[in-house]
Amino acid sequence: MGVQTTVVFTDLHGSTAVFEALGNALATETVTQITTWVGQQCVQAGGRLVKTLGDGVLVMFPDSQSAVDAVVAIQRDHSNRIMRVPANLRMPMRIGVASGEVEIVAGDCYGDAVNVAARLCDLCGPYQIWANAAAVNTVDESTGTTLRVLGPINIRGRAEPCTVYQIEWHEDLASDFMTMQGELGPAHASDERDSLGREVELVWMGNIKRFKSFELPIQLGRVRDADFVVNDPRVSRIHARLEWRNGSVVFVDASSYGSWIRFQGTTGSDVLLRREECVLHGKGELALGASFADASVPTVSFSIL
Repeated sequence: MGVQTTVVFTDLHGSTAVFEALGNALATETVTQITTWVGQQCVQAGGRLVKTLGDGVLVMFPDSQSAVDAVVAIQRDHSNRIMRVPANLRMPMRIGVASGEVEIVAGDCYGDAVNVAARLCDLCGPYQIWANAAAVNTVDESTGTTLRVLGPINIRGRAEPCTVYQIEWHEDLASDFMTMQGELGPAHASDERDSLGREVELVWMGNIKRFKSFELPIQLGRVRDADFVVNDPRVSRIHARLEWRNGSVVFVDASSYGSWIRFQGTTGSDVLLRREECVLHGKGELALGASFADASVPTVSFSIL
């Protein structure tokens, strides 16, 4: 008989590079220390450690509130810890959370919630926490922890899209990793399409280009040989990249002055990126080199199709 639970998957991003830099023995020790710590933190918060998976951890919680509280605390502590590590050795964490019914067999767990949590962990970016709607429906948003809806996302193996939320955990609102809370507008509330999609369309000053997932990464910038040229002095020579990463389109800022993202159908502050990244979904605009407050800023419209 199945049991209702909240499943948490964690994964360390960038571990391959760490193995190359440190060698197998030292890298394995480093990764094991982190995954052991994650498991201990989850158990102390009321979870049950199911297993470790290389550089990942699978945990079950009896309720979604304790799961969310635990992953927020883990993400905050881990992010603070790795700031003291050389940049090439940092392994930021990705976390997927899903509530639902699972089957327990020989101490392991199986079911839709397990698959969804694992997939959300794969899709989200470093420093991010993604959760399905069931995992956040009863969660109280405390100070420094807010929810931002990403909309319906197709999960491999599921017939129906899954409504996904990003759990914002940053206590410092000025953090470069921060993406702000927004609410799904009425135009998107019934949109059943996959928010991640398989193509991205960019539009600027009559220049319209579409790129398929297998054509990514592509570069946006001022130089002629950029894949999408935005000829404006505020735009860096190579301002940003679009990457296809585990089924999602990721905008990676590489500029001198930063990029701003505004998602269509959401309310709240624009997303500011300075040498950081953000998953693109649905439709929106990219302000390159200056904020949207500057009416003359070069603004690229995007659509994930």
